[in-house]
Amino acid sequence: MSEGRKAARTDSELVAQANTTFYEAMEEGDLDTLSGLWLDDPEERVSCVHPGWPVLTGRGEVLRSYALIMANTEYIQFFLTDVAVSVRADTAVVTCTENILSGGPAEESGELGPLVGQLVVATNVFSRTSEGWKLWSHHGSPVLAETDEEEDEEPSA
Repeated sequence: MSEGRKAARTDSELVAQANTTFYEAMEEGDLDTLSGLWLDDPEERVSCVHPGWPVLTGRGEVLRSYALIMANTEYIQFFLTDVAVSVRADTAVVTCTENILSGGPAEESGELGPLVGQLVVATNVFSRTSEGWKLWSHHGSPVLAETDEEEDEEPSA
């Protein structure tokens, strides 16, 4: 195996690990770890699109959004599927499906309220830095799932 192929595989593994760490930090409500994963370079402006939100640009705005989400989410768990990593030079793209289970406190008891499931397709763009792979952009879009009935219907002629 050539050295180039070996290095590319190693980069893919490092990017995959950075991507996993991103979701683990969200699950744990660890804003410090999450902050450390985002690119901190004024020349490379970071961006983020949460499902249903407008585009957020700039490190401060992006990190504030995560702080807000974490403060208002009692429980969140990500089950990632369809994960694909592509690396070109100093840029990497990860696409995946976020199978999200989340819940907030019940209104009166203070215990965890009902859990809600959601499907989101995500694209995470990473940039290689001297400290490792850092998030440059995250874009999540909700998946509007079709019911079995809709899939079985024949198109009308």
